[in-house]
Formats: sequence, structure tokens, C-alpha cells
Amino acid sequence: MTDSERLERIARLLEEIRDGQRETLALQREHAQKTQTLQARAEALQDRSARLIGRAQKFVPFAMLIVVILIIYVSWLLFRVRPLVRGRC
Repeated sequence: MTDSERLERIARLLEEIRDGQRETLALQREHAQKTQTLQARAEALQDRSARLIGRAQKFVPFAMLIVVILIIYVSWLLFRVRPLVRGRC
């Protein structure tokens, strides 16, 4: 193998390495873009979830108050109706 053939072979190998590095960099850029998009979607989902939890935290005490009032009302109805039924017999 002559020196010029060796130099050509080295040049081809270096070109292949360069091309491989370009492809690798392109894949890394694509991956980074996908990662950024996914991160943005995750942050948006977390924000939406936080707003939903905030609304639920405001609603639950109100709902519990209504449930307690209804339990008291039903209990009152039961104790009020029961003596009336006994009195008729």
C-alpha cells in the first residue's frame, strides 16, 4: 500500500467519523427538542392539576357541611316521625 493510498484511506475514515458525528449531533438535537416538548407538557399538566386540587380543597369543606346538615335533618325527621307512629298505635 502506497503512501497516497494510506492518506486516502485515512481521509475516508476521517470523513466517515465526521459524518457519524454529524448524525449523532442531529439525533441529540432532536432528542433535546422532544425532551423540551415533553417537559413543557408535564409542567402544563402539573399546573392544571394544582388548580384542580385547589378547587377541590375549597369545595370539600362546603360539601362536608351540607352532608352534616342533611344527616342532622334526616335524624330529626326520624326522631320526629317515630313518636308520632307510636302515638297512633
